[in-house]
Amino acid sequence: MTQHLTKILAAGAAIMLATAAGAAAPKKTPDLVAKGKASYATNCAVCHGDSGKGDGVAGAALEPKPRNLVAGKFAKGAAPAQVFETLSKGLDGTTMVGYGHLPEEERWALTYYVLDLRGGAKGGK
Repeated sequence: MTQHLTKILAAGAAIMLATAAGAAAPKKTPDLVAKGKASYATNCAVCHGDSGKGDGVAGAALEPKPRNLVAGKFAKGAAPAQVFETLSKGLDGTTMVGYGHLPEEERWALTYYVLDLRGGAKGGK
């Protein structure tokens, strides 16, 4: 009985994790990256700058300053799922707010565009 209950609990936990993670990442396409670029211009460039170097006009007034998206390590990692989570939830202790209010597809589009700013998804950089 205990082993059966353990299996049921494990299955329930797996379902909850899958639900919390959302749907699988969509395939990266030029159209999706273009959508990300447009969303970046609207939502991100004011702080991170047009080219992602952390030099946006509003960023000058923020402390801590917005990160340079082109160079350096990302706090939560640079794998697409990690960037998506950062975009969705923001980063505690920083001025990076979450954009969970944006549709999931738009957050994936932003993810791919941000990774393209740094030369593509190279993971872990």
